[in-house]
Amino acid sequence: MKVVVVDYGSGNLRSVAKALSLAVLDINREYEVVVSADPDLLCCSDYIVLPGVGAFGDCFAGLTAINGMIESLNDSVISKGVPFLGICVGMQLMAERSAEHGEFGGLGWIGGEVMPIEPTDKGQKIPHMGWNELIQGSRVHPVLSSLKNGDHVYFVHSFAMQCTDEKHVLAMTEYGGQIAAIVGRDNLLGTQFHPEKSQATGISLLNNFLQWRP
Repeated sequence: MKVVVVDYGSGNLRSVAKALSLAVLDINREYEVVVSADPDLLCCSDYIVLPGVGAFGDCFAGLTAINGMIESLNDSVISKGVPFLGICVGMQLMAERSAEHGEFGGLGWIGGEVMPIEPTDKGQKIPHMGWNELIQGSRVHPVLSSLKNGDHVYFVHSFAMQCTDEKHVLAMTEYGGQIAAIVGRDNLLGTQFHPEKSQATGISLLNNFLQWRP
């Protein structure tokens, strides 16, 4: 089984790859975790992970700068249904558009837009940085099977995804208002938080993801 972590010049690539390697230790299968900027490698992958840190526009520009990367992602993830995990800005890139430092188009895989966090409590600082509780929705998802309400995960972000269809929001967190923490549909999953920094809860989610066959 091949797990490809997409390298487009953004994201905690080494940390994500290390966390994925830790997650496979409990799985009775052979996995190869590969960090790669080669679009051709996506066609033979069993799982695809797209990390992301920084500004939405810069991250999307990084993807488009790699010849054939957008086309290969669409072919592997949308056409072939390869299980996909977007982390932080990697999750946001699935949206249709972002208003971060201008107007930018996204992959358009999940209806919605990325907007600035605006806490009702003005004493809460931006960026939202630190540990927050997960609040799961009513929809049961296999990747979240080992997670429970109140589990703490680690966030670092100033913008958040607002989904057009509420059923695509699988879990929320509270930071001066509700923020989408996990989104998904079909073979797509995204976490606004960083599983690779979320200790046992993050490793558990990655473990479930690597056993998920949507």
